[in-house]
Amino acid sequence: MSRDAVKTLFHPFAADMLAAPKAGERVLFLGAEAGAPRLDGFDAEIVSVQNLRPLYRALQAQGSEVTPDLSGEDYDAALILCGKHRGENENRLAEALTRVKAGGLIVAAGSKEDGIVTLRKTLSKLGIEAESTPKYHGVAIWFGRPEDVSTAVSKLKQEAVTIERRFTAMPGMFSHDRIDGGSELLASRLPTDFDGNAADFGAGWGYLSIMLAEKSPRTARIDLFEADWNALEFAKTNLLENCPRLTTRFFWQDLAAEPPKEKYDLIIMNPPFHAGGQAAEPALGQALIKTAATALRSGGKLLMVANRGLPYETVLSSEFRKSEEVCRNSRFKILSAQK
Repeated sequence: MSRDAVKTLFHPFAADMLAAPKAGERVLFLGAEAGAPRLDGFDAEIVSVQNLRPLYRALQAQGSEVTPDLSGEDYDAALILCGKHRGENENRLAEALTRVKAGGLIVAAGSKEDGIVTLRKTLSKLGIEAESTPKYHGVAIWFGRPEDVSTAVSKLKQEAVTIERRFTAMPGMFSHDRIDGGSELLASRLPTDFDGNAADFGAGWGYLSIMLAEKSPRTARIDLFEADWNALEFAKTNLLENCPRLTTRFFWQDLAAEPPKEKYDLIIMNPPFHAGGQAAEPALGQALIKTAATALRSGGKLLMVANRGLPYETVLSSEFRKSEEVCRNSRFKILSAQK
């Protein structure tokens, strides 16, 4: 999501197409990001909701009231920044319809790639006609919250998905409806005799941690680090249901900027390689590799999976005593490194 989308969202207020919410009113900002313009007369309290830790920290840094966990009702208005996942966009819309007062203003914005056009069509099918304006390479749409939203909410609201009858996840999370092929390959190479303390970097909804615990039943503890608050909440449930006797800890952290405070015997990870756009971007994975190097004990091991074309070998060789490729298939490679 670019800052242009934030400006697009606030454009109807800046252009006097919409009256700005006033002091004493409460505005729910879903998918919130930093960079909103300061507008004269927009004096309402804005409660920003952002589950992704880097974006949450950016909002905190600019002094916004921000939370990762959605709560509250009877808001006077809602703002929605669209993302690239249709299910997540529809969930945000359903939450806005549920939590805003009847007649309250709901404004959404995004680029075509963010699904704003699809969201407007969805609203139309639900009998809700929205006004719109294009600006900053995106579109803002708005409408008044209808009196009865029960049917719309029931059609929009996304439910948790069950994977292989034992894991649950939600739309918007990485690999929310299936086991990711890279994680599956890494799981096949996890140790069977590990008995120390491990960390799962970018743990998602917990698949790799569960696989490690099952392959190495004597694992002492696994710490799960994840930047997506929602995914981490599901990881807690999945670990409890699948490995109830395993000692676990959960950390909502941006590992590129917030390194762990402990040292580990083993770190496993399937690092994200998309940052905003769809083009492969190795910088985040490289940053996580450097963080892993600082978080391992002497002799500790990193075991990771990556898309075959991503250039991680150079940073591995510079940060670790030794490193190697363990295996590969048509899409992924497993890399190992020792501190």
